[in-house]
Amino acid sequence: MAKPEGGRDGSGPGETLEGLRKRIDELDARILELVSERAACAQHIARLKEDDGGRGCYRPEREAQVLRRVMARNRGPLDDEALGRIFREIMSACLALEQPLEVAYLGPEGTFTQAAALKHFGRSVRTVPQGAVDEVFREVEAGACHYGVVPVENSTEGVVSHTLDMFVRSSLRIVGEVLLRIHHCLLGRGRLDEVRRVYAHPQALAQCREWLDARLGGVERVPAPSNAEAARRASEEPGVAAIASAQAAELYGLQVLAANIEDEPDNTTRFLVIGREAVPPSGEDKSTLLLSVPNRPGALHGLLEPLARHGISMTRIESRPSRLGLWEYLFFVDIEGHAEDPKVARALQELRGRAALCRLLGAYPKAVL
Repeated sequence: MAKPEGGRDGSGPGETLEGLRKRIDELDARILELVSERAACAQHIARLKEDDGGRGCYRPEREAQVLRRVMARNRGPLDDEALGRIFREIMSACLALEQPLEVAYLGPEGTFTQAAALKHFGRSVRTVPQGAVDEVFREVEAGACHYGVVPVENSTEGVVSHTLDMFVRSSLRIVGEVLLRIHHCLLGRGRLDEVRRVYAHPQALAQCREWLDARLGGVERVPAPSNAEAARRASEEPGVAAIASAQAAELYGLQVLAANIEDEPDNTTRFLVIGREAVPPSGEDKSTLLLSVPNRPGALHGLLEPLARHGISMTRIESRPSRLGLWEYLFFVDIEGHAEDPKVARALQELRGRAALCRLLGAYPKAVL
C-alpha cells in the first residue's frame, strides 16, 4: 500500500524519537476521548430503542456498512483487514454496553467455529459452546442465545451437509456469513516420531491427507467430533497427536509439532450466522433460497431461468435428498443481492409461481473481512 502524502504518518523532517513518542501520547489521548464518546452514543441509542420498543441493538447491516466505509476511506499505512479488526472490536465493546450478546457455536472451546464467531462479533460477546450443529440451532430457537454460528462449506472438502439439513427443519434465518482462512497444526506432547495415532474432525483429516500420507503414513487416523475435542484427547493420551488450531494448543497445554499442515494454502471455511430476525439491505448482500421442483426433465432449468433473465448471479447451488420421496431433491441456492432489491424481488415472485417449494432462508450482508 502506498504511503500517504502530507506527513499523515505523524513524522516530519528532523523529528526526534522523543518528539514522536510525545506525538503518539497525544494521539492516544484523542483516540481514547473519541472512543469514549462513541460508547456514550451507543448507550444513548440503546435507551432510545428501549423507549420506542424497537428491535435489538445488534444490526448486521449497519455494522457491515460501517466496516465498508472505514475500508473505503483507509489511506494506510494499516491495511484494510487490520483496520477492520480494530473497528470490529470497538463496535463489539460498544454493543456490549447496549446489549451483551450470547452466541452459540459448535464447540468445545478452541474450535474454528468459535474463531469465526469472534471474528464476526468481536471479543466482547459471550460464546457458548454446543456439542453438535443441531444444538446450536436449538439454543437460538429457544432464545437461550441471541445468535449462532455454524460451518456450511469448505473450499477443499465442500459442503457441511448436516448444517444444510438443519435449515429444512428450522425457522431460523441466515443473518450473516464469515469467511475464515483455516490453518491446521499438528499438536502433541512428545516428538513427531513418537506419534502413533492422530485425532481430528473428518474434514480436517481430509484437508491434511497429503501431509499425513507423506510424514505419518503408517499412523492410525481416528475421527473426532471436533478438532478441539481431538486436542483434549491428545492432552490425555500418550503417543497421540491432534489436528487443531494454534489456539487449541494453548487451551489444552499442547506443543505445535508442525504448523500449517493443510494441503491447500488457500483453505477457507465459510460459516453462517443464524438468528431469529430478518436483516434489512446493507448495499452489498447475498440471499439464500431453499427450492424444490417435481422430478421431470428440464424442471431445474425452468426454475432457475428467472434468475438469469433478471440478471441475478447465482454463486452456489447444492442439492440434498428431500427425504419425502425416492429421488426427490431440495436445492440450496445462493444469489447476489438482497431479497428486497427490486430485481431480486421480481425474480423471487416468479420462482414462487414455478417451484413446489420456495423458501427464503435469509438475506444478509456479504462477508466484509
